[in-house]
Amino acid sequence: MSEFKAGELLSQITVPADLRKFKEEDLLQISKELRQYIVDVVSVKGGHFGASLGVVEMTVALHYVFNTPYDQLVWDVGHQAYGHKLLTGRRTEFHTNRIYKGLSGFPKRSESEYDTFGVGHSSTSISAALGMAVASRLKGQKDRQHIAVIGDGAMTAGLAFEGLNHGGVEDSNLLVILNDNCMSIDPNVGALKEYLTDISTSHTYNKVKDEVWTLLGKVSKFGPNAQAIVQKIENGLKGALLKQSNYFESLNFRYFGPIDGHDVNHMTKVLQDLKDIPGPKILHCLTKKGKGYQPAEDGSPTKWHAPGLFNKDTGEIIKVTPKNPQPPKYQDVFGHTIVELAEKNEKIVGVTPAMPSGSSLNIMMEAIPERAFDVGIAEQHAVTFSAGMATQGLIPFCNIYSSFMQRAYDQVVHDVALQNLHVVFCLDRAGFAGADGPTHHGAYDISYMRSIPNMIVASPMNEEELRDMMYTAQEKNNGPFSIRYPRGNGVMPNWKTPLKSMKIGQGKRIKNGEDVAILSFGHIGNYAIEACERLAENNISAAHYDLRFAKPLDEMLLHEVFGKFDKIITIEDGCVMGGIGSAILEFAADHQYKNSTVVRLGIPDAFIEHGSQMELHKECGFDPEGIAQTAAKLVGIKLNKQAV
Repeated sequence: MSEFKAGELLSQITVPADLRKFKEEDLLQISKELRQYIVDVVSVKGGHFGASLGVVEMTVALHYVFNTPYDQLVWDVGHQAYGHKLLTGRRTEFHTNRIYKGLSGFPKRSESEYDTFGVGHSSTSISAALGMAVASRLKGQKDRQHIAVIGDGAMTAGLAFEGLNHGGVEDSNLLVILNDNCMSIDPNVGALKEYLTDISTSHTYNKVKDEVWTLLGKVSKFGPNAQAIVQKIENGLKGALLKQSNYFESLNFRYFGPIDGHDVNHMTKVLQDLKDIPGPKILHCLTKKGKGYQPAEDGSPTKWHAPGLFNKDTGEIIKVTPKNPQPPKYQDVFGHTIVELAEKNEKIVGVTPAMPSGSSLNIMMEAIPERAFDVGIAEQHAVTFSAGMATQGLIPFCNIYSSFMQRAYDQVVHDVALQNLHVVFCLDRAGFAGADGPTHHGAYDISYMRSIPNMIVASPMNEEELRDMMYTAQEKNNGPFSIRYPRGNGVMPNWKTPLKSMKIGQGKRIKNGEDVAILSFGHIGNYAIEACERLAENNISAAHYDLRFAKPLDEMLLHEVFGKFDKIITIEDGCVMGGIGSAILEFAADHQYKNSTVVRLGIPDAFIEHGSQMELHKECGFDPEGIAQTAAKLVGIKLNKQAV
């Protein structure tokens, strides 16, 4: 049972059908109680905060007006879906949100029938809801409503534009709600942001929009011919009152708004009206991240996106200050090192798709703003934009989360690798991403990058190697170069080592041994060091090699390993299908090494759920103890119990 107490009205709501039993005048109090419950839980359990507070009234209105789950509600990304989870049967479990074996932090079809589409990556809602709407039409379910809730940040992605383009010509019962708060995680950028600002701040437009709305509300009384006439009048007014014609109207979406997304009673009335208007529609709602919690309203939306634990009464974010100097986050090593490199090499530029804070490219954006680019939530564009700069002799460092890079795979292949362009891909959050779960795990980049011709694939075991790989990647035209590193901290408190060149494709022997060889790739090699110590306590002599490059492989090192050992373990924080272990097996087959047993440790051929990184590593058997146990089993020795 939950340790958190819901308010008087919220405690009576288990599913949306319970919500609909209340009177409209109760919705304001329900919204207050829902917001307070989110504050109570997230302040002590952590999670995505500002986005969910910003859509509390919207969430209440949607579930009050629409007959969910029959009417299908699709949330984009899912950062803002906490209120939705609380109203759809998961309040008593909500304290387990993002915790190992608990609720997912995002909408998930297997978790609830109210989660109509699994999300985590942005900008999928319009296409998914349109697909559902067309399916309902084909099944004869003409009364079924389909609602996509998408933020103005997510609207910048190409997929959202593609969905709008198709949706405008389909005879479908589709409502797109544009949640406009001028933010994704960092402030939004681009022409669409400026356009939405024009709409929401136009005094002339806002003065007459209510009259237009009143006119539209009476359309159903006059039949289809009158409706067409009124729509022409509406389009003409909207186009004349804005600096340019309404973008959404030009795609055949009926545009309504902007309205106050925090006025739950007005929003309820608007949604009731929209239910009776056929065809594709878009409702523009103005909201504020962190709404209703003063520290979040007054503070940085980026800071309050996922603030960690905090004192709900004072707004003070709780931070544990360690006594000793701690290693930095890998992303910060990247951020400081690219500035160091760019100050010496004027050809270097930085690119990120809407994640300057998450990737630490914001450090370069502050130091050298003219050479650092946030292109919005547009991974495909980020890659091809980088490729374009590379054709002109620049050296783009394109920083994208490993999981998000999957969205731009075609561009990596055709626009960069096929032309052998000098683009450096820095893949943050490689491996298990932790509490964000399977939508964010960077499980596949080793496999998908090493299969591409011309691509160099590297991963550092520590901060020094990351710096040296970045230095090597920009040193000369090496063609496309991929560097992966995990979420979280490294291992070197004194990390700012002198930059030096690495030989591409050269690994490193960390430790000699006689009984078994452990080949690691990337930061996970630090687990292998611990495993070797555990094995030594049991008189097992393990050699350890840091491969550093998955492509090209260090063949000289591998010949040494296969020539000496018949028991070999590979370790990677990535999928074993096609990963570094597969590369080692391919090498063994190509060179006729038939007498060695190779055991691959990594992410299995399954989608692994959320939890801390160590919990997930342990589940998959490549935590330090798991590695040691595998090695001991391979040599036929049972390990002593660990001291507690």
